[in-house]
Amino acid sequence: MMDLLDLLHETMSSPWVYLAIFAIAVLDGFFPVVPSETAVITAGVFAASGTPYLPAVVLVAAAGALVGDHISYAIGRGGGARLLDRLPPDGRRRAAIERARRGIATRGGLILTVARYVPGGRTAVTLTMGAVHYPRRRFLAFDALAAGSWGLYSALVGYLGGLAFEQDPLRGLLLGLGLALTVTVVVEVVRWLRDRRRAGRAGEAGTDAVSAGAVSRPADAR
Repeated sequence: MMDLLDLLHETMSSPWVYLAIFAIAVLDGFFPVVPSETAVITAGVFAASGTPYLPAVVLVAAAGALVGDHISYAIGRGGGARLLDRLPPDGRRRAAIERARRGIATRGGLILTVARYVPGGRTAVTLTMGAVHYPRRRFLAFDALAAGSWGLYSALVGYLGGLAFEQDPLRGLLLGLGLALTVTVVVEVVRWLRDRRRAGRAGEAGTDAVSAGAVSRPADAR
C-alpha cells in the first residue's frame, strides 16, 4: 500500500502529469475505456496538498476532453454518415436515427452537456452528432461548456476529498470517487424517470387516438 502511495505521490509531483491528464482525456473522448475521470479526480485529491496545481489540472482536463470529443465527432461525421446513408429509408434503425436527429437539433446542447457525466454516453452522443452533421460551430460552443464544466467538477470532487483526508490521500481518493459515482447514479435515475414518464405519455396518447378513432367510425359510417 505504501509503495502505491509513493508511486502516486511521485507521479502527481511530476510536471509530466499535466500531459498525462491531457492525453487520457483525449483518448477517453473516442475510446471510452480510458478512465479520464478517475485520473482527474486523483489529481484533484493530491492538488489539495499543493501539487499538482488545481487550475492547471482543470485546464488540461477540459482541453483534452474538448479535443477528444472533436475527434469522436469527426469519426462520426466521416464513417458514421456513410453508414447512416446505407440504412433502409423505412427501417427501424433509420427511424431511430431520425428521432435522435430531431432531439439533437432541438436540445443538442443539453444532451451533450448531460452526456459528459454518463460513462460511455459522451462518446455515443458525439459520434451521433457527427453522423447527423450537427453544425460544427454549435458543437464547439456547447462542447466547450460541457468539457469545461466536467473538468472543473472532476477536479473539485477530488480536491474536496483531498481536503477531507489531507493526511490520507487514498481515503480522499475513495471519497472523491464515491461522490462522482453518486452524481452518475443520480443522473441515470433522473434520466430513467424522465424516459419512463415520456413513455407513459406516449402510451396515453396512443390510447386516446385509438379511442377517438373508435368513436368516429360510426359517424363516418353514417
